[in-house]
Amino acid sequence: MRKDVKVPEISENVTSGKIVDVLVDVGDRVAVDDVLLEMETEKAVVEIPSPYAGEVSEILVAPGDEAKVGAVIARIEVGDAAGDEDDSGARQPEPATVAATSAPVGEAPPSSEGDDAAAPREPRPAEEAPSPEAPQTAWAEDEDRHAATDDESGVPAEERSLPPAPAAPSVRRLARELGVDIHEVKGSGHNGRISAADVHAHVKQLLTAAAPSRRSPDSGGGHPPLPDFSRWGPVRTAKVETVRRLTAENTSAAWRLIPHVTQFDEADITDLEAFIARHAREAEKQGGKLTVTAVAMKACAAALMRFPRFNASIDLENELLIYKDYVHVGLAVDTPRGLLVPVIRNVQDKGIIDLAVEIVDVAQRARAKKIKPDEFEGATFTISNQGGIGGVNFTPVVVWPQAAILGLSRARRLPRERDGQFVARTVLPLSLSYDHRIADGADAARFVDWIARSLEQGLTMLL
Repeated sequence: MRKDVKVPEISENVTSGKIVDVLVDVGDRVAVDDVLLEMETEKAVVEIPSPYAGEVSEILVAPGDEAKVGAVIARIEVGDAAGDEDDSGARQPEPATVAATSAPVGEAPPSSEGDDAAAPREPRPAEEAPSPEAPQTAWAEDEDRHAATDDESGVPAEERSLPPAPAAPSVRRLARELGVDIHEVKGSGHNGRISAADVHAHVKQLLTAAAPSRRSPDSGGGHPPLPDFSRWGPVRTAKVETVRRLTAENTSAAWRLIPHVTQFDEADITDLEAFIARHAREAEKQGGKLTVTAVAMKACAAALMRFPRFNASIDLENELLIYKDYVHVGLAVDTPRGLLVPVIRNVQDKGIIDLAVEIVDVAQRARAKKIKPDEFEGATFTISNQGGIGGVNFTPVVVWPQAAILGLSRARRLPRERDGQFVARTVLPLSLSYDHRIADGADAARFVDWIARSLEQGLTMLL
């Protein structure tokens, strides 16, 4: 039996990806979970495994192709060539396939037992007969079980009067939160079942349709058409890579949505350098590297718990500030593919050595394309350290829907007054960009000053 292999649901916000490499050929034998291909999606390269054991009969994609979640990318011949219908090699048999191979109601399945085969089988009572519509209405039973919960969640009466949408209650709730009519969303799942990814894709389609990509300079907004640069000399073109495209889209959206302000400060980290030197070997024994980034991350976590406004998101439509009681810090990592921002979770509960080890791990996996898509999600704050490259100060762009991002520049030896004398001290420039809708200048000054003083005064925030 020939089985379709589809792009699985990789992460909640992922709707498609680019095929990076196909690792099998037609005729190859594969087992369950053997990797068929690699796909780049949402800044990560993920491996697509085989859900079936058998022989690869067709490969429907090639490197460079764009594939959507749910699209068929290959076909695998399961069982023998005569049509063995044993699905034991399949990890998740599809309900539609099972229904299609069931014997019709009232007919006996084929048999080779002689007289027994000739004996007519009594039809099953009507109440025991499987409904031919069962696969299409399986989600309706789930709908009934959760109907009371949805009504209590504030579903409009006109929506309740429509036939139930083929989606889980959490997906319908997401659609309501995003202002989307769930009945207008096209489901990519079995029998049109709607997933969270389908809702996000629908919203993206609406936004794209509402905003023309090319406008003349005087038509208001958008991008004006580019001139013909070849009029003035030779030109070359290169395809915009996935990471660069996503970075452009995300930073453009953040710049439009967030009124940015940047607060500058500096920290005397002379004593901190001595602290790092004392504990560097301990971090190395555990596989990490103790740096200013790890210490600053811990200082930021303490500051975010003390100043929760900078760990919040704003919902203007509902006039709410959403405070998070956890600290997940995004860490900007420079990679050959571009800027990636994996997330270190629950920083408030981890020690500096633990953070140093985890930072090395996620940075290495990000550069090696081994990090998972969900490791880029859920950050409440971001740190970008450019000190290893250079620069005096910079203005980082806040990552929506976060409230702020801290930039670290290169530390320098500068003269500073101590006890009436000017002495050389190591000074670290700090740049805090923040959402002015959430915090005011005085709030930002206090927040970044608290971080600076914590770095200076022997990590007193840990006390």
